[in-house]
Amino acid sequence: MEKILIVDDSPTQAAQLKSILDADYNVSVAQTAEEGLSYVGSEDFSLILLDVVMPGMDGFTLLKKLQEEVITQSVPVILITSLSDIQHEQLGLTLGAVDYISKPFHPLIVKARVNTHIKLYRYRKQVEYQSMTDQLTGIANRRQHDCYSIIKWNEAIRLQVPFSVCMFDIDHFKAYNDTFGHPAGDKVIASVARVVSSHLQRSTDFVARYGGEEFVALFLGENANRAFSYLKKIRKAVENLRIPHDPSTAEWVTVSIGGITLVPQRENSYDVYLKIADTMLYDAKKFGRNKVVWANEKMVQWYED
Repeated sequence: MEKILIVDDSPTQAAQLKSILDADYNVSVAQTAEEGLSYVGSEDFSLILLDVVMPGMDGFTLLKKLQEEVITQSVPVILITSLSDIQHEQLGLTLGAVDYISKPFHPLIVKARVNTHIKLYRYRKQVEYQSMTDQLTGIANRRQHDCYSIIKWNEAIRLQVPFSVCMFDIDHFKAYNDTFGHPAGDKVIASVARVVSSHLQRSTDFVARYGGEEFVALFLGENANRAFSYLKKIRKAVENLRIPHDPSTAEWVTVSIGGITLVPQRENSYDVYLKIADTMLYDAKKFGRNKVVWANEKMVQWYED
């Protein structure tokens, strides 16, 4: 059931709106803008109904804050207001509201407008999902990585927790394609993606196909030792698939992995550490492939035997 948030300082009006929508949606109510911000930071909503006139932070100010945050800027907001002049309506639409409902409101009008914007939101999310998903493997694509990585990087800075970034590469993949053909190569890419995904159980774990036979994974909260051990298990799991390779290059399909763990600071750049992870991957290949090479924030490297 889709979630809707009502932000309104009037208990009577909020209760009336909730009673109109309760049968079709999971409705939460916040009675101040600050409480509304707390709600959207902890739950995913498909629509926000926002009263314009509230004490303290008004609806226009809250709307502006919602549009500035990555996690809420795509959530549609309908303004509930008794301010019927053109200037206020223009201001709300300019700030990012998708619609207005004027007081006193009619239940059928509220339902119709809410249903319309929920349908539009679902459609947009479906299109976004398709554009953010790798069609071959079903995991995230590079575009999703580019968005998600910055969100999680900033979260690690805010919480001051370890952040790990690693790069995977299928060993001797060109030789595999030359021997078995591209359709077989596609199956190998999909198989590796499934194995890696099956090991990522936490909601903060993330893996994406970065391009060709290369993958990138992110972990939040694991220290360098645990991340290194974790990735060795994933490398071994790919080897244990026992997918035959060209005997002249390797017995089985394997992956090389490189990565780094750090507690990022505001002056650090994610792109710099992604490049360091790629350098660790290069070292894993240089030292014989089918290995994990890891580094901590002091750039002390650990090599898998």
